Amino acid sequence: MLRLEGVSKRFHRGHETVVALDDVTFEVGPGEFVGLVGPSGSGKSTLLHLAGGLDQPDSGKVFVGDRELAGMSIGERAKMRRREIGFVFQFFHLIPTLTVAENVELPLTLDGSTDRAAVAEVLERVGLTDRADHLPGELSGGQMQRAAIARALIARPTLILADEPTGNLDSATGADVLDVLTAQVADAGASLVLVTHDANAASRAHRTLHLKDGKLTDVGAPARRTTRAARPRRTAPLKAR
Repeated sequence: MLRLEGVSKRFHRGHETVVALDDVTFEVGPGEFVGLVGPSGSGKSTLLHLAGGLDQPDSGKVFVGDRELAGMSIGERAKMRRREIGFVFQFFHLIPTLTVAENVELPLTLDGSTDRAAVAEVLERVGLTDRADHLPGELSGGQMQRAAIARALIARPTLILADEPTGNLDSATGADVLDVLTAQVADAGASLVLVTHDANAASRAHRTLHLKDGKLTDVGAPARRTTRAARPRRTAPLKAR
């Protein structure tokens, strides 16, 4: 589902060159949950941005499915992100002037479509049915993160990239958020790459990759999972927090 081959990325700060990623190679299989851990500044977020086509490597190749991202136009990469990749960020990135339902539906809206039934279903899954018409400023931190996850799941992506999704949450709410993400892996056969500093979150992964100074260690072979139908079954809604 995701493959990086010899990927390197450097940034320039004045006269200094910072190596964010150095010859990184690994792959994530369909339906596999991979945890990505490492100290701050080790290149974890940079890796997610490259995996999702938000940035391009200086060298090496990034594939989503059988498509190399460098061979796609900006528009093609944007369309792929809307339809096939779900991003979950630590700081939510909800649009403050849109309701929860409108934020969740945004990927579909940008793609020229609408599906109110799908919005209602995913809001039920994350326990936000009664917050559908609220603005983000009226939500708790846990509710905002669940809204962000619902937005990431609305298009039923085959690849989910999550950057510290529990970093701003208490442990109980963070565990609930992880339940939703892991259910998407188990029920829909989606692949999940989770950047985390949380040992409990990392322990749920099928495999954990360690990143230090831009280099991966302990990569291991991708876990081969049997995928299920593309449409996930409903799971119990999260408790309100």
